[in-house]
Formats: sequence, structure tokens, C-alpha cells
Amino acid sequence: MVRTPLTPGERERGERFGALLREARGERSMVEVAAAAGVSAETLRKIETGRAPTPSFFTVAALSYALGLSLDELAAACALPAEDEGEALSA
Repeated sequence: MVRTPLTPGERERGERFGALLREARGERSMVEVAAAAGVSAETLRKIETGRAPTPSFFTVAALSYALGLSLDELAAACALPAEDEGEALSA
């Protein structure tokens, strides 16, 4: 299966998501948070650094639960600008 390239907006959203997770993690270790969410520390590292800008819904949900963030907060913080939304929906 060939994955379509991400738009600049999608990459930016992934970077914002990673920064939000790092901020929410605070002093907790990456290993601790990853274990609480049931994902590998490597997966969390890739998400936090923007190398995995489009994690699965279940990964996002598990991380949000482990960090005490609501999915609404995450969606609002990481929403694409209006002009990029049309691109994402038409792809």
C-alpha cells in the first residue's frame, strides 16, 4: 500500500500535536507515559518529534487518557487552518 504524501498543514499539525504531548507530559518520563498508554516509548518519541505526524485514533486516545487530556482539547489545539481542511478532505 502506497501512502500519499502529507501536506505541509498535516505536518504542521503533527508538530503541534507532538509539542502538546511533550508539554502535557511535563516531568514524567517518556517511558512512563508510553507504558501508561500501552504504546512503545519509540512510538511516543516519534509522535513527539513529528516523525509520526498521523498516529492512529486509538494511539491518540490512549495518550490523551494517560496524560489527562480530553480529545476535544487535542482536536482544538491541532486543527488544520481552514484553507488546509479542504485539501485534506478532497484527498
